[in-house]
Amino acid sequence: MDKERERIQEDLRGLLEGDVYCDDLFVQMYASDASIYEIRPMGVVRPRSVADVVACVEYAAENNIPIHARGSGTGVAGESLGAGLMVDFSTHMRRVLEINEDTVRFQPGIVLAQLNDHLKRHDRLFGPDPATRRVTTMGSVLAVDGGGSHWPAYGSARDHVVKLQVVMADGSILEAERIPLESETEPPSRRNELARRVSDLIRRESAVIADHRPKTAVNRSGYHVYDIVSDGHIDLARLLVGSEGTLGLITEATVRTPPRPKQRGVALLYFDRLESAAQGALLASGMGVSACDLMDRRLLSISREIDERFDLLVPNEAEAMVLVEVYGDDVSDVRDQLNQLVSRIQRRKRLAFDSQIALDTEDRNLFWHLVRRVIPRLYRLKGSIRPLPFVEDIAVPPKLLPDFLIRMQNVFKEHQVTATFFSHVAQGQIHVRPFLNLADSEDVRRMQDLATQLYEQVLDVGGTISGEHGDGLSRTWFVQRQHGPLYEVFRGVKRIFDPQNILNPGKIVADAPQPLTKNLRPVVAPNTGVADPGLEEGETVAGGVSMKISLQLIWEGQSIENTARSCNGCGRCRTEWSIERMCPIFRIAPREEASPRAKGNLMRAVLTGSLEQDAFATDALKSIADLCVNCHQCRLECPAEVDIPKLMVECKAQYVATNGLKPSEWLLARPDILAAYGSSLLSFSNWAIGNRPMRWLLEKFAGIAQGRKLPRLAVRNFIRVAHRRKLCRPTRSTGIKVLYFADVYATWYDVQLAESLVAVLEHNGIEVYVPPRPLHSGMAAVSAGATDAAKRLAEGNVKLLADAVRQGYHIVTTEPSAALCLTHEYPNLLDDDDVRLVARNTSEACNYLWKLHQHGELKLDFSPIDAVLGYHQPCHQRALKVGSPGRNLVRLIPGLAVRLMDHGCSGMAGNYGLKRRNYRNSLRVGWNLISALRDPAIQCGVTECSACKIQMEQGTTKPTLHPLKLLAHAYGLMPDVARLLSARGEELIVT
Repeated sequence: MDKERERIQEDLRGLLEGDVYCDDLFVQMYASDASIYEIRPMGVVRPRSVADVVACVEYAAENNIPIHARGSGTGVAGESLGAGLMVDFSTHMRRVLEINEDTVRFQPGIVLAQLNDHLKRHDRLFGPDPATRRVTTMGSVLAVDGGGSHWPAYGSARDHVVKLQVVMADGSILEAERIPLESETEPPSRRNELARRVSDLIRRESAVIADHRPKTAVNRSGYHVYDIVSDGHIDLARLLVGSEGTLGLITEATVRTPPRPKQRGVALLYFDRLESAAQGALLASGMGVSACDLMDRRLLSISREIDERFDLLVPNEAEAMVLVEVYGDDVSDVRDQLNQLVSRIQRRKRLAFDSQIALDTEDRNLFWHLVRRVIPRLYRLKGSIRPLPFVEDIAVPPKLLPDFLIRMQNVFKEHQVTATFFSHVAQGQIHVRPFLNLADSEDVRRMQDLATQLYEQVLDVGGTISGEHGDGLSRTWFVQRQHGPLYEVFRGVKRIFDPQNILNPGKIVADAPQPLTKNLRPVVAPNTGVADPGLEEGETVAGGVSMKISLQLIWEGQSIENTARSCNGCGRCRTEWSIERMCPIFRIAPREEASPRAKGNLMRAVLTGSLEQDAFATDALKSIADLCVNCHQCRLECPAEVDIPKLMVECKAQYVATNGLKPSEWLLARPDILAAYGSSLLSFSNWAIGNRPMRWLLEKFAGIAQGRKLPRLAVRNFIRVAHRRKLCRPTRSTGIKVLYFADVYATWYDVQLAESLVAVLEHNGIEVYVPPRPLHSGMAAVSAGATDAAKRLAEGNVKLLADAVRQGYHIVTTEPSAALCLTHEYPNLLDDDDVRLVARNTSEACNYLWKLHQHGELKLDFSPIDAVLGYHQPCHQRALKVGSPGRNLVRLIPGLAVRLMDHGCSGMAGNYGLKRRNYRNSLRVGWNLISALRDPAIQCGVTECSACKIQMEQGTTKPTLHPLKLLAHAYGLMPDVARLLSARGEELIVT
């Protein structure tokens, strides 16, 4: 941190209650958003109150420092980026303040989906719904006048705003609303003076405003000066909505809330020609639809490739698809509307060749999933070419859309650029993404020419360069060209509100707008494949920067540079309010550094030289990397499938390679050693686990939380049992045979689990082999970044397991983390054919048995069990991408009722929840799961994961069982399971 930033940080920390960060890591995290740009701010401020915002703006005005407001950082035009102070409203100022009959008042940092979740209890909603509604903040929605797919029903944010509380450029507070221009009762005030000056400007330039207003249904370019003065009143709130933080900082807002629709229905219409799709969509938009969206062939093809559900849904011959939605009072009314619409477009006009209608919630959500998630999924494409959002928000008069689509395609053909697009047809808006490579100077040069020519075509038909996403950094350079003399009116508005030009300068109006291709996000040039003779084995040159990084993981075929740059910054990983799991740590602590996106940005910064390579060895970066608990949910749910967990393991491994592990971290990274030593002192170890003074010592020296319930070591470990039962001798049988990889928990703590698996397999005629020494997958070491220890474990395990596979064994493990380690982590640690052989022949036990059932080879001679169980699916089980085999298996048992407790991560996350510093946060993550398990109707929990079991038993008196124990019990092989009591003190009843 330089001296100027250090001074600013000290000054602001003395003035604000909120957070202030000016160090290199934090400013780098906020240097980019979902756009193609990167500008490092001077510092980051997270205000806790309006007073904090006022103090920050006053300080900035006094020191002539620019201010940039930011929500979730999901803007695609670079609206919130800048070199001044970044004010992040999404961390603390995120409360709903008041809900009235038809309005709601809130702070700007609240997420749109969260706001609607509150309003749902009152049967109301905020209508405009940008595609990023699950992560975007309401301050951002208002700042860019967001609209979205449901614009035909609700319009944009400006149509709903009632009142805004705004901090002005001098630190004063403005209550912006509709006010009379001349009032005899209201005393002179700053607000009245502003209103008078703005109204005088608008009246004076009324002819210019009328002559140069775009002919489109939507327009977000420039300031909204068109209809804010009428009937002797001026509506300052409507002027400020869409101003991108250049006129004031919104600190509170009051908006109208229409009632929620009673019934909804969706139809998909498929077309063999793009022109037919545009014509059909225009017909549909005139039939009272609430949404009308069009997708082109490339988006449909990509959707089919990445999701098998869409492969079954979308016909291969479709050149375009149109989604329409209608509202109604009852299902029959909605069905009739959709049938009439489909009949007109498909049968009477013969524009569409096929259609589908969805009325139930699950099917509707699937149809909308196809439309709303496809743009971020474009980043799954391999290689350096990416769909870039720099001309993605044009709008034309809706009736001209069919002809304009042809003109637009001709522009791309002329520049030999492939592009894909998505259109809100009713408002004539087109989101277009050209495929270009920012690492290619020729493509960068092509961007400016392509944008200029495309915008000329837009203006030629009376369109606008921005339909709803704002001007930002990518379009401000063309604002004056679009608006002509009206641009001077915009300048006048800016001078009235911000004469010092400190509020988000360079956006909408600017003395010298930055060129389209300035401040582009640094990217890593693709590998040439030519080895550098100056590098030692295992080293790489990153991003063309003069640095050497000795990589700790295997990155062949998936370069670390391309993995880091694959994160486009869309912000989907900032999810708090959805059915997805995404990042459990971000959910309880919604801060930018907790998001997977921030970690991807920091890794890219180091690899491109924006941050010093020495950052890998710092505690600051390590503390951010430690916010990744290696649950792999972001890898599953990221639209671009960015492997953030692997990046963070590499980051932690770089730190460990330089600094080593602390003793407590080393101990938790090797639970096999801890269990072995504990077992040698069995009586003492089990006594110590339940002794308060000993737990205090354990917390002080090993960092294990005193309050955490720990499992007790088994009297006899499973390897001894296996030896006694002669399971450690390889069989010569030619039938089905498995090698049981009993990880630490089953070996040392829950021997009954291991015995249950053996019993179930043998009951089904499967030979079981148990290696004669305890095995440990090493997942804890991987998660800690102790890759040297993990590699040693992997090498020993792979040698043993690969030989067994060649002898006809299939590897089965009862621990999902072990299965994930063997199949996913080992190929990252070792580049060896045997590693891949082991990965291909390893299964989690429940998945193995479920496949037997699917092939009709699992015996179903179960005795009924009269019980109600609550099933939780572990994160690592989900990461295996095998569905929910454990739940499926126990549902085969007659009489057993299984409730799915789909409440996200349990919060244990391996060793994360053991640590004293994480204990409370761990319980916060898992609180919904624990609460669900407390339901009196549920007798016990069920899960495959030992860590999840520990967490589920932490907050209840009910036991949690592995599905295999229930199977063994139902087979009549494990009567001891029946002694586990339900919460009511009753035994599970076997009939």
